[in-house]
Amino acid sequence: MTVLTLPDIASQTTHLTSTLAWVGMEGIALPVQLGTRSVTAKLDAGVSLDDSEARGIHMSRLYLALAPLEDAPLTLLIVKDILSTFLTSQEGLSQQAYLTVEGELPLKRQALISPLAGWKSYPFSLRGQLTPAGFQIELGLTVGYSSTCPCSAALARQSIQQAFAEDFSEIPLTPSAVSAWLGSEEGILATPHSQRSSVECSLRLAEGENEELPIADWLERAVDRIEKALGTALQTAVKRIDEQAFALSNGQNLMFCEDAARRVDKALRQAPGVAGFQLKVVHAESLHAHDAVARSEWN
Repeated sequence: MTVLTLPDIASQTTHLTSTLAWVGMEGIALPVQLGTRSVTAKLDAGVSLDDSEARGIHMSRLYLALAPLEDAPLTLLIVKDILSTFLTSQEGLSQQAYLTVEGELPLKRQALISPLAGWKSYPFSLRGQLTPAGFQIELGLTVGYSSTCPCSAALARQSIQQAFAEDFSEIPLTPSAVSAWLGSEEGILATPHSQRSSVECSLRLAEGENEELPIADWLERAVDRIEKALGTALQTAVKRIDEQAFALSNGQNLMFCEDAARRVDKALRQAPGVAGFQLKVVHAESLHAHDAVARSEWN
């Protein structure tokens, strides 16, 4: 039986000669190890095509190079090794390699007071790039929280003050009477408006910084730092005592989007291993039909 040599069309010279900045695959489904958990992620894998005479790259080699992500926790070192494999697998066709991983990080979060706990998902992305200039990595992260408008809080307090003055203009002012009034619907006739809000950030990590630290740890540390700075993290399983504590946290952390952006900016500037960032704060307004947004960046 004659064994035929299969044609390698990609290695043939094309009549159009030019280089390409990025060639590869997008939306690759792959289970990725985040710490001790496996999550389903979507990956983009690509390289530059710097040989203007080559018709294309060997895409299947990029796909096969992703196999280590299934068996070991995702780290900066593994990403760097995979990008190096991308380049060596292309036989001199490429000088730059790219990898993007997108998914959701599951974290179990404790209630504010009670022993209850529940799971939250934090959307994340990892973008790695290996070029002759070096290895670069960026982590994207979205963190939800609650924000209460300072302006509406002030207006609510003014309405309550006015109602208090009117109701007690002819009623003896005793502690029991005031306590009963404050606990009635007639007393608290106005409340500040709150909204579910989010921080979207992209963190540029310093090269050589904790390359063996699992990406899950990088992400969880960033989540903890952001939620602590804001003070009003979204909750999962709660009892009434937790709901009361959440209301108290909102009342003590009144925030315009500008306030929230400045809090997160300060927290991320102090984060170890972070060499720069871009962030966007979005308050999905409950008063208006549009969002309030603030952005910040540090390089």
